[in-house]
Amino acid sequence: QVQLVESGGGLVQPGGSLRLSCAASGPIRHIYYMTWFRQAPGKERESVARIDSGNRTNYADSVKGRFTISRDNAKNTVLLQMNSLKLEDTAVYYCNFDILTTNMNRREWWAQGTQVTVSS
Repeated sequence: QVQLVESGGGLVQPGGSLRLSCAASGPIRHIYYMTWFRQAPGKERESVARIDSGNRTNYADSVKGRFTISRDNAKNTVLLQMNSLKLEDTAVYYCNFDILTTNMNRREWWAQGTQVTVSS
């Protein structure tokens, strides 16, 4: 069974930084996309940043220039470096991996979510 485990959330002041990580384990053959989503209270879940297996990235306009997504294929891990955090970045952050397993099934997997709170 594939599992995704996140770490790195917490409380930070406006202008501060946090780094989130998400690691996958289990019968993984290949990971196509690694995506960070977030969901703020009363809002829909939104895509924040995505990286593909060729290290091509794209970002939501709201985080461009402040967030950086990267991946370590050897460790099946994705990182999200968040700088210049704003109050509106407060949300639960989820990683999502598009995985091909060793039995040749492809589907998306979600982590449990980690709270990021930006507050003075």
